[in-house]
Amino acid sequence: MIERMAQPTLHTPRLTLVPLAEEHLDLEAELDADPEVMRYLGGRAHTRAEVERSHRRRLAAAAKVPGLGFWVGFAEDGFVGWWILQPPHGPDQPEVAGEADLGYRLARSHWRRGYASEGARELIRYGFTDLGLDRIFAQTLAVNAASRATMTSVGLTFVREFLSSGQVEVEYEITPATPASP
Repeated sequence: MIERMAQPTLHTPRLTLVPLAEEHLDLEAELDADPEVMRYLGGRAHTRAEVERSHRRRLAAAAKVPGLGFWVGFAEDGFVGWWILQPPHGPDQPEVAGEADLGYRLARSHWRRGYASEGARELIRYGFTDLGLDRIFAQTLAVNAASRATMTSVGLTFVREFLSSGQVEVEYEITPATPASP
């Protein structure tokens, strides 16, 4: 495996992905205050106190494995959302060296513009090329058709369906051997 590095700023044709930092808390609070953004993530808007706790967990996740973490995305017209490539965690994500969990959460004003896929592709490229990961996976509620479509569009393939906290979730994955998506 390639030597791990500090979490870098990443660039795509339309996005600049910067490592999550203290100064991004207000952007996170704004994003998580939208009940539509949170529809498949607990079903309701989050309070400022909840976002502050999540922010601390996100920063801690980034400190766990050098090079992995959360990125805040900006386009020409400002804040788009955030992306994650973090170490596996939780009961449905056993910690496995060389694996990472991919995710994204975008402001509603940036939905259906290809940003989720663009940022996810860059994190997949970074994870395999720069970090030498063996597997990248993503999970979502089975009913979240938009997120599932994004996963498929960036080359992830369906792995399994499972029950978590009483809800049906799905997992998709990609490995360096998986054919890249355009």
